[in-house]
Amino acid sequence: SAMARHAGPRLPLIVKNLIPTLSSVFDSQRITTTAFFAELLSSNVVNDLILLETVMDNMTGRQKDACMLVRMLALRGLGNMASGSPEKVRKHGAKLLASMVNGMDDKDDPHNLVALEAMSSLSKLLDHVEERDIQSMLLHIAIRIRPFFDSEQPDLRQSSIVLFGNLTKFSECNCEVFFEQILNGLVTLLLHLQDPKPEVVKACKFALRMCGPNMGCEGLCDMFLNHLREDRSLHYGEFMNNVCKHLMQSYPEMLNRLILTNLFYFKSSWVDIRAAAPMFIGFLVLHVDEDHCQQVDLDQLISGE
Repeated sequence: SAMARHAGPRLPLIVKNLIPTLSSVFDSQRITTTAFFAELLSSNVVNDLILLETVMDNMTGRQKDACMLVRMLALRGLGNMASGSPEKVRKHGAKLLASMVNGMDDKDDPHNLVALEAMSSLSKLLDHVEERDIQSMLLHIAIRIRPFFDSEQPDLRQSSIVLFGNLTKFSECNCEVFFEQILNGLVTLLLHLQDPKPEVVKACKFALRMCGPNMGCEGLCDMFLNHLREDRSLHYGEFMNNVCKHLMQSYPEMLNRLILTNLFYFKSSWVDIRAAAPMFIGFLVLHVDEDHCQQVDLDQLISGE
């Protein structure tokens, strides 16, 4: 970053001399060069020196690198274009999005570090891509990130939930399809408002505020916007009581589906979430009308399985 600020005229020659090391047999050389290029992409100097395409192409070329750290840093570099060259993100949107999706599908990523970088970088890029470029990938991304909502790693929970919230901006053209994804994630997002990590709670508040306008229930949308502000503390029990009232007024046919999802969290490793799930079910049953009560499998509910 210091060289981007102070050594601009020297950078084209430095970049030219570093490119061959991206094919080095030594991991350390590939890692160092990729990290350097990734940082360059966060500065507009690559545009001024007509280096953007060269550096970007070399970063996308590192996606199949044998070293996981190289693959992760390459994605970070592509995500850095959102701050360094936002106007170029629009031009190269389809290529950048494909790189992020490939990163989320990385098969040799036991600790999901590449996936984490892909999700974080994609959230940064979304403000600058063309809607048509994201539409074809929207459903795949939403389905792919859903398992991370319950990851044992808090940074994976946070990044996936924030990304899901950002994806809702593009849901208008696929409103019915994406509405299904919102319903699939709704219980999880509401329960993780009791997450032990404040950054995950903050992410859930953001995602639910973003989901509200897509749910076709004005009361629920208003509740999410008014009660889930970052600067406002939440009385969880009272909030969930009112949320369940709106859910059962607008989607009574969803009762069994919502109950089944909550039952999964009866065995959660997080005690506050484990406690929130039966409370959630209790409020659902409290507010459902008599006509829809037959949806409830009492034996299953009593056994908690």
